[in-house]
Amino acid sequence: MSASTDAPPSRTARISSAVFYGVSSFLIVLVNKTVLTTYRFPSSTFLGLGQMGFTILILYAGKTKRFLTFPDFDRSILRKLFPLPLLYIGNHLTGLSSTQKLSLPMFTVLRKFSILFTLILEMIILRKRYPVSVGLSVAAMVVGAFIAASFDLSFNLEGYVIVLLNDLFTASYGVYTKEKIDSKELGKYGVLFYNATFMILPTFLFVLSTGELDKAIHYTKWKNMVFVFHFILSCMMGFVLLYAIVLCSYYNSALTTTVIGALKNVSIAYIGIFVGGDYSFSWLNFLGLNICMAGGVSYSFVTLWATPATVSATTDSGPKKYILEGKNGAGLYPVESQIQTSAIEKTV
Repeated sequence: MSASTDAPPSRTARISSAVFYGVSSFLIVLVNKTVLTTYRFPSSTFLGLGQMGFTILILYAGKTKRFLTFPDFDRSILRKLFPLPLLYIGNHLTGLSSTQKLSLPMFTVLRKFSILFTLILEMIILRKRYPVSVGLSVAAMVVGAFIAASFDLSFNLEGYVIVLLNDLFTASYGVYTKEKIDSKELGKYGVLFYNATFMILPTFLFVLSTGELDKAIHYTKWKNMVFVFHFILSCMMGFVLLYAIVLCSYYNSALTTTVIGALKNVSIAYIGIFVGGDYSFSWLNFLGLNICMAGGVSYSFVTLWATPATVSATTDSGPKKYILEGKNGAGLYPVESQIQTSAIEKTV
């Protein structure tokens, strides 16, 4: 094996993209919670439809004005994306529904299982391997989640099932993005645009067939400007969050992106104890929350603070470049599996 050093993403770029994603994820949960719980908006699916529509509108306008670039539609686009559109809509809708059915602390705790699912899928699909420190951090988050969920005084089985499905969709979407998408053909804006475009019509038909469209249209607070502001803000944040996920995935790994999404719960869980009025306090539940958060902080310190090394290696199929992530070479994976961005995109 011959090795030569290449320039990996800087520590500043990795941390700043992670912070951007964490803040975006933090804000959209709070905004969605306000719309669906505080204002009791009757359709989480209709809200998801609005987020898709806003994503399409912004990206199409950017392409028209030549601020953004992604390929025009052709018949090969769907083949290149599959199964990402299905995973996208599954993640989108189960996430909104679980936010509506669970208290903020329990929602954020159960979302930790997306980390375990991502770890398993990366090991199976991307064939990555992790050191003991990463395994222990993930184990702490899962154990803490079990403790907190076991002693949740406002137990909601339906909400638990939906959020675990959301975890599976989140993990699958992140891993299959790296596995399936050739970024040189679609680019990250193409992935975002066509995912939303392909799924907005089926989502609209679902909303129409279930009667949720009628409920949303006849919602009594459409003349309340504060509610309208929160609804529009939620639609905007849907796009921002999708962009932040891809940007964080470029500078980090799918697992790190998932962990950062869960780490933002350090703030959300504790805020949810005092805000929202739907958290039932117990010491064992609170203990589980703290164990869970400690595992997330530990993982983030181990992976984000380490400086990754990029090497070139000669394999049976020819020379390839690899990124060694983490202090102990955790997560060896091909550079070409990373989501690529243009020079303009990297400045955000």
